[in-house]
Amino acid sequence: MSHYEERLARDLEALRQRVSALGTRLDGALAGAVRAFLDRDRDLAAATILGDRAVNRATREIDRLCHAFVARHLPSAGHLRYISSVLRMSIGLERIGDYAVSISREAVQSRSPTPPMVARDIEMMAEQSRSVLRQALKAFDAQNAELARGTMAMETQSNTVYRKVYRDLLAEAERHDVPVRDLFAFLVILGRLERISDQADNICEETVFVATGETKATTPFRVLFLDARGAGPGVMARAIAAKAFPASGEYEAGGWDPAPTLDPGLAEFMEGHGNDVRGAVPRKVDLGFEGLRGFDVVVVLARGAWERIGEWPYSAVLLDWSAEVAAALPEGGAGDAGREELYKRLASKIRDLMETLCGEHAS
Repeated sequence: MSHYEERLARDLEALRQRVSALGTRLDGALAGAVRAFLDRDRDLAAATILGDRAVNRATREIDRLCHAFVARHLPSAGHLRYISSVLRMSIGLERIGDYAVSISREAVQSRSPTPPMVARDIEMMAEQSRSVLRQALKAFDAQNAELARGTMAMETQSNTVYRKVYRDLLAEAERHDVPVRDLFAFLVILGRLERISDQADNICEETVFVATGETKATTPFRVLFLDARGAGPGVMARAIAAKAFPASGEYEAGGWDPAPTLDPGLAEFMEGHGNDVRGAVPRKVDLGFEGLRGFDVVVVLARGAWERIGEWPYSAVLLDWSAEVAAALPEGGAGDAGREELYKRLASKIRDLMETLCGEHAS
């Protein structure tokens, strides 16, 4: 190796060791934070909080080494991908340290013992999150894209664990009258543990980028247009969106009390606008968690939907456009004049929505 190559390899190794050491420190901080909360160990909580200063110093040193590497070596290709990924990762790693601090501060604030079932759930979720994080950091250290992809599948399972633990917590609070202060503490801790898994997923994406040059694929947004009967405004909105923004989203329409058939007048009207909806069949939408969790956005086009919705998925956004429908179709009137007005209103709102989601070049 030339002198330059030796120095480049030495600088890369120094940076790799810094990242690895920070990951180990964070894993220990998370373990300590959770143990401090469950045992109400204020000394351990204080040590974890103060230890975050070292985490912050480590991330700043990693940033400094990255910028020095760029200035010294003017990297390209794989080396440049690695440096840019480390710079992005360091932000997420610093946040993980902040999560450990948040959990530790709850340990200081809490007074009553954690109910046994809640304690078991927190331990289970903490171990799941730490396991995913360790695996993600291992994949990044080895620049192993396949290990990273496998770890991303583990992160998806963490979301299922979080929902189970969340429901357990609510049930425990109802059965045993958990103090409000403690309930909020449990929710904070569960939220931070879930975010650790999300940060691990980001690390895995950086690993794939470093190893292969592949960036995260753009996933089309899933949008549900929901009305009462699933045979009118929702079908119209879905057709407008699918025609105007076919590459930006996947669109569905339905209702909570679906009509037996599509409104024939609507089909004829939409055909005049270049949309063939004659094959559309009103479908029933499950307004529970399982029926809605696959959507990024749920657009409500009829009043009364919210009262029928059960557990709302955290990942979904609810938009209520029922007033627009009511203004265009007063008292349910559905003549062509009303349909034309509704078509214009929906087209405008759908354009605004998709440009908000995908940018001004949404297609």
